[in-house]
Amino acid sequence: MSPVPDYLQRAARTLAKPASGSSDFDLNPEFRHPPNTLLRPAAVLVGLAEREHGLSVLLTKRSSGLRHHPGQIAFPGGKIDPGDIDATAAALREAHEEVGLDASLVQTLGLLPPHETVTGYTVIPVLGHIRDAFVPVAQPSEVEEAFFVPLAHLADPSNYRVERRLWLGQWRAYYTVPWGPYYIWGATARMLRVLAERLEP
Repeated sequence: MSPVPDYLQRAARTLAKPASGSSDFDLNPEFRHPPNTLLRPAAVLVGLAEREHGLSVLLTKRSSGLRHHPGQIAFPGGKIDPGDIDATAAALREAHEEVGLDASLVQTLGLLPPHETVTGYTVIPVLGHIRDAFVPVAQPSEVEEAFFVPLAHLADPSNYRVERRLWLGQWRAYYTVPWGPYYIWGATARMLRVLAERLEP
């Protein structure tokens, strides 16, 4: 396996420091889940690999035929199943199912703070370094496309903006971080912004 870049080793040490979690409600504090809501556990892989434009983040475009979040940009990931040992195991399993990433190609570096979604999940982002030779193979029933976005773009807070849309009859604000033809927004953009904030010098 290719060595972990010094930058990522430093980032892993930074991410190991305690930090508060993020939420889809961060920009909409007036909206919250009712008290004592039981959130379902989920995990995603924030996979980093060297590509043409330097260190880059693996993302997917969800299949347009999916019932939930069709066509949206997301990390590989999903619900933590009873058979998963922990969040890392779940994220790696889902990445294998969605884009053919073998767990042996990933060196996990730590966990980002949990993210609470408006759809009732607590998502654990797992940071991992992927062997450079990996070529994603999208599972068509779940993933329309898998691609890499330069970390330099995603780690720059100035590339993020706040937008609004009408959802269930109410205006909700959310983060976006567009790149090329890809509109990255919502929970994925919020978790990426947390990563950007943690990686700031």
